[in-house]
Amino acid sequence: MKYVLSLDQGTTSSRAIIFDQQGIARSKVQKELRQIYPQPGWVEHDPELIWRSQVECARRAITKARLSPSDIVAIGITNQRETTIVWDRRNGQPVHNAIVWQDRRTADCCEKLKRDGLTDLIQSRTGLVPDPYFSATKIAWILDSIPGLRMHAERGELAFGTVDTWLAWKLSNGALHVTDVSNASRTMLFDIHRGQWDADLLEIFGIPESMLPTVRPSAFLYGRSAAKILGAEIPIAGIAGDQQAALFGQACHAPGMAKNTYGTGCFMLLNTGNHAIPSRNGLITTCAASISSSKQQFALEGSVFNAGAVIQWLRDGLRLIPTTPAVEKLAASVQDSGDVFLVPAFTGLGAPYWDPLARGTLIGLTRGTTGAHIARAALESIAYQSTDLLQCMQRDAGIRIKELRVDGGASTNTLLMQFQADLLGVAVSRPYITETTALGAAYLAGLTTGYWKNRASIARQWKIEARFEPRMTRAEVDERMHRWRAAVERSRNWAINQ
Repeated sequence: MKYVLSLDQGTTSSRAIIFDQQGIARSKVQKELRQIYPQPGWVEHDPELIWRSQVECARRAITKARLSPSDIVAIGITNQRETTIVWDRRNGQPVHNAIVWQDRRTADCCEKLKRDGLTDLIQSRTGLVPDPYFSATKIAWILDSIPGLRMHAERGELAFGTVDTWLAWKLSNGALHVTDVSNASRTMLFDIHRGQWDADLLEIFGIPESMLPTVRPSAFLYGRSAAKILGAEIPIAGIAGDQQAALFGQACHAPGMAKNTYGTGCFMLLNTGNHAIPSRNGLITTCAASISSSKQQFALEGSVFNAGAVIQWLRDGLRLIPTTPAVEKLAASVQDSGDVFLVPAFTGLGAPYWDPLARGTLIGLTRGTTGAHIARAALESIAYQSTDLLQCMQRDAGIRIKELRVDGGASTNTLLMQFQADLLGVAVSRPYITETTALGAAYLAGLTTGYWKNRASIARQWKIEARFEPRMTRAEVDERMHRWRAAVERSRNWAINQ
C-alpha cells in the first residue's frame, strides 16, 4: 500500500494527514500555532515555528500510521494564503516575522492606492481590490521597515513567499523557490489573465522581481523533499492555497458549483470555469487550483475575516464557554438571539464591505440579554456574513446556486448549518470527509504522480453526510438580513475615530 501525505498549514495550527487511495485519512497530527499580536490590528507568526510545527506533524503522522517514508508516494501542500514571509537566500533566515493575512497594518497604504486611482488597474489585472489582506503591501512594508533591506532585495539576496513557498524551500533544503497559481493570485502582483507576475504592479509597490518564486500549476512535480527531512526523497507534487484546495477537495470541478469553508475565517468560492468574471459587488476574482498550465480555472470568492475566530473569542476572551463545541448547546438554550447582533469586525470587514477601519460591534443588548443570546448572535454572525457573500456571488455570476457544499471546523455545528440554509434559501450539504482542504492538496499531488487517475475518479469519492434544507420564510429572512446590515453599518469606520 502507498499513501499521500498532505501538509495543511493553517492560521491557528499546522496539520499533517496521510490519505489512502479511497481518500480516507489513515493518520492525522495537529499542533497549534502561536499567534503574535505586536499591537492592535497587527498579526504575526514566527516562520521558523511554522516550519518546525509542520515538519514535526509530518514525521509524527508517518510514525502514527506505522509507515516508512518510502510508503509515501507524494506530498501535497496547502496553506494559509496571503501570509507573507521574506528571508535571506544566503542563509535561509527570515528577516521579519510572517505578516499574517488578517493583519491590518498597511491600511493607510491601501487607502493611498485608492486615492491615487489605482483600484481599477489592480482589479483588472489581479482580480483583487486594494486591501491589507493581500501580500503586496505586506512585502513593501517589510522592505521599508528594516534599514538597508531594500538594498539587499535589489541585489537579489532576498526571497519572498507565501507559506507554501516557505515550506517547499525548507522541505527541499533551499533547492525550490516555487508557488502555484492559486497562491500567486493572492499577492496583488500576479496578472491572472496572462498567468505571470505583473511588471507595472511590481514597480508600483517597489518590489524586485528577483524576490518572487516561480509559478507553476497546482498539480505539478515541483521537485523532491531532501532525504534528511522526512527520511526519503518524496515528490512535492501538489500545492494550492487552502480555499482553492478545499474547492478541489469538495469536487467542485464544474462551473456553478460552490463551497464554503468555516475556519478561522469564512471563505466562499464559486467555480466559474475558464471565465475570470469581474465582480461588481465587492467580491474578488481568483485563480482556482489548476491541473494544467494551458487550462486555468477561475473562481469568484468572498472572504470573511472572522468566523471560527468569533467562537474562540467567546471561549478565550469572554470565557462564556469552556470549549469550542460547547457553543452549540449554549446557543440552542434560547430560541433566538433576542434581537442581539454581533458584527465580528475584530480585524476589519472583508467582502463585500472591504472596510479595514470597521471594528467589532455588539448591539441590541437589554437587561434580559444573557450569555446564551450573545453565543447565539456570535454563531449567527457567521451565517449572516456568508449570506452576504452568496447573494453578491449570484448577482455577479448571473446564476442561482442550487447547493452549497461546506467544510471546516464550524461546519460540524448543526445549529449553524441549519440557520445557514435558512438564510441562503438553498440546500447546505456536509460531506462525510470534512478535511477537504488537506484532501484537495492530496488529490492534486496524487493526480500528478498517477496515484489517482483523473478528476472523475476522485469526484466519485465525495459523499453527503448531512443535508440541511431551508425552512425559514423569505419574509423572515429579508427582515433578519435588514437588521444585520443595519448592525454592520454601525460597525464601519470606527477605528478612524481612535
